[in-house]
Amino acid sequence: MTALLTAAILAPLLGGGLGLILRDRPVLRDIVTLATIAAAALSAFAMLYEVQRNGTTVLRVGGWHPELGIVLVADLFALLVLPVALSIIVVVEIFAVGQRRTRGGANPQLAGPLLCVLTSGVSLSILTGDLFTLFVAFEMILVSSYVLLTHQGQRQQSRSGMTYVVMNLLASTLFLFGVAFVYTATGTVNMALLAERIPQLSDGVRLGIGAWFFVVFGTKAAVFPLFSWLPDSYPTAPTTITAVFAGLLTKIGVYSMIRFHTITGMDDLGPVMLTVAGITMIVGAFGALAQSDVKRILSFHVISQIGYMLMGLGLFTTAGTTGAILFLIHHMPVKTVLFLVGGLIENEQGTSRLDRSGGLARQRPLIAVLFAIPALSLAGLPPFSGFVAKLGVISAGIEAASIPIVVAALVGGALTLLSMTKIWIGVFWGKQSQERNPVPTSPANRRLMRAATGLAVAGTLTISFFAGTLFDLSRQAAEDLRNPSVYIEEVLS
Repeated sequence: MTALLTAAILAPLLGGGLGLILRDRPVLRDIVTLATIAAAALSAFAMLYEVQRNGTTVLRVGGWHPELGIVLVADLFALLVLPVALSIIVVVEIFAVGQRRTRGGANPQLAGPLLCVLTSGVSLSILTGDLFTLFVAFEMILVSSYVLLTHQGQRQQSRSGMTYVVMNLLASTLFLFGVAFVYTATGTVNMALLAERIPQLSDGVRLGIGAWFFVVFGTKAAVFPLFSWLPDSYPTAPTTITAVFAGLLTKIGVYSMIRFHTITGMDDLGPVMLTVAGITMIVGAFGALAQSDVKRILSFHVISQIGYMLMGLGLFTTAGTTGAILFLIHHMPVKTVLFLVGGLIENEQGTSRLDRSGGLARQRPLIAVLFAIPALSLAGLPPFSGFVAKLGVISAGIEAASIPIVVAALVGGALTLLSMTKIWIGVFWGKQSQERNPVPTSPANRRLMRAATGLAVAGTLTISFFAGTLFDLSRQAAEDLRNPSVYIEEVLS
């Protein structure tokens, strides 16, 4: 099991190094990139199987005591999220291979190696058991993601990327100060020890720590009012980069928030979180309705959907945390596949603007199907995974008698359906635009890109099919998070 833990983090780093050596040999570079990321994903699935059978696994790096050293923790919560996250990166890399082979298309040497570094950072951020290592993992993600965002050197990408990096550097600075403050107050940054010591602090200090890290993780997750960097930076990036960012990066912020605020008992912040969650849902959904570009609509929906996960956390109940975890698992592949479909639309139409598109359902019915399934899931319609996830958080809200946030969630769902309908009417219905300028792509590469997108759609349908099992596992993970003594015992024993 410890070998699997190590492989999930180090295999992509090895792939990144080899990719740099092979940067002038694109076929070998892509094979190495895909193989090492796939190896990390398979390690994650194997760890999930082991955790279900034998319980949490803890790896003390170098054999140091948790109070002094780095600890990696593979518990059920981490292993519900990690396999989905790494599978997304595998699918996106397959799509990227086809996109990079388009005639006249860019074939950036650094994209694959940097994606490997980002993968390693994602694995480390999910598996780490201390705040400082989490900070290091966030920096790995930030550095690689900034270069991926701007590596094609276009002026608009550089300008939007600067907004992205400034906001995230601000969050990183606040994170580092927060780590120093926590260490001063408790003498440790290990999460299991923090779960013991933070509740013993005075109310003012304890709530100050909780609010500080809510801002840190909230910036990473793009909650209201800390989301301004996202809708400007995501639409300018290449399709595959945007798909990874939308599917993963904000969710790592949500994952960290759920982990930290439940295990340290920050229930007093619930009303603030619920207020922010409701505003995030509504502002993101209205922002999406106001857009006329597929990528910008989907970018605002990243913000809106984060509100549902924050709603589940803010209830600070087992049912709410269960809903948040399930929503997190559902949303990662759904949002990724929608951005991949956006890439297919750009490839066919030469643009993702609604006023320059149209008639794609007749020309490319497969793309219409690939869009319709995740779009209906995002809107929360049965029998798709979004319905089960949204039902989980809304049911938890009703159970907790938090009527205002339930109303906000229902309104947000209706607005989401309207904006998905707007894309459907603008892109897939009507007459073919006279300004259509498809990107020259060979049939083999076109099939590879559609196959990758179809694989991602199949992943969303798999989550729908196993929704009952995933709900039970999410509830078990939520019970463990709500009872920190389980986590403490596993890490410190």
